[in-house]
Amino acid sequence: MKTIRLAIVRQKYRPDGGAERFISRALEALDDQNIELNIITRQWEGKPNPKWKIHLCNPAKQGRVSREKGFAVAAQKCWQAAQFDIVQSHERIPGCDIFRAGDGAHRVWLEQRARVISPAQRFLTRLSPYHRYVLRAEEEMFHSAQLKKIICNSEMVKRDIMRCYGVDASRFEVIYNAIDAEKFTPATQEQRRTARAEMSIPEQAVTLIYVGSGFERKGLKPAIQAIASSDRYLIVVGQDKSQKKYETLARQLGCFDRIRFMGVQNNVLPYYHAADGMILPTLYDPFPNVILEAMACGLPVITSQTCGGAEFITEGHEGYVCDALDVARLNEYVKKIPSLVENAAMGRAARERILPYSPKNLSQQLVALYHSLLI
Repeated sequence: MKTIRLAIVRQKYRPDGGAERFISRALEALDDQNIELNIITRQWEGKPNPKWKIHLCNPAKQGRVSREKGFAVAAQKCWQAAQFDIVQSHERIPGCDIFRAGDGAHRVWLEQRARVISPAQRFLTRLSPYHRYVLRAEEEMFHSAQLKKIICNSEMVKRDIMRCYGVDASRFEVIYNAIDAEKFTPATQEQRRTARAEMSIPEQAVTLIYVGSGFERKGLKPAIQAIASSDRYLIVVGQDKSQKKYETLARQLGCFDRIRFMGVQNNVLPYYHAADGMILPTLYDPFPNVILEAMACGLPVITSQTCGGAEFITEGHEGYVCDALDVARLNEYVKKIPSLVENAAMGRAARERILPYSPKNLSQQLVALYHSLLI
């Protein structure tokens, strides 16, 4: 069988990023296939598999638009010169064969963000050279004659792109993210006790976990507000330049002593092990890997209707779903999450739901897609 020379394009690889974790899991899953793996990137953090070929494209940049344009041009030149069999881009760059819409539709993100910013900020967003550039690049790419398939990690994103850009349904492939359910497992009693002791969380306290950087987008404010009028604890894993603002909010609401801001963590597993459930009322998220990780750890999930992860949740079975800004409903759901020590039924259902989505399954779907494009 002929070796497929595959190029995957991602501007910056960051180990804690959701899109990057999809790439690393996909690459590892594809490693035993007859595929030559090439990565076109501006910057790669961490240690890639020695079998992967890294192509660095790091042109000079001045500002966000220059950064996006410069990388797009450099990446296009790289893949055109190398003449790969398939180019799969995770960036909005016209001319690729496959686009993975891991970040969803930028237009939809701006629609959702408009719900939480001031009129002045909405006006400035419309004038922003960066947002105008991204919207143009997005539209040009979706209407590119070279684009053969769009990989979406949720049906929600597929519907969003069809609504915004009129793309025909035949050009989509919905492939959900993979999760290593042998690595992400429910906590033992000792693991739970140890993890909680390190964060000074009482053993009997019902505790939820929030995982995500970019607190505005991921919904930390409504999560804190929902926790405030309950007796629940909250673990926050992630970072944001405005973290002080969220700490101040927690103090004003009288729940700061029940919240643990833990920053970015390379190993999130012990923090899942300390929790009884996850809360992620994100404004817009195609399908965050953290939901799969939490469910694999046996945690029920509270999330929003604008999160692709909601597709894995039946209300009251694996968790709960509501509008991202519906604090009253979020608070109601927070109070419904039981201690896993007393009732682990929802947690078991959550884990069962994600078990089919293994790296092997992801590999099979991707390889089948690649071969279908080369026939």
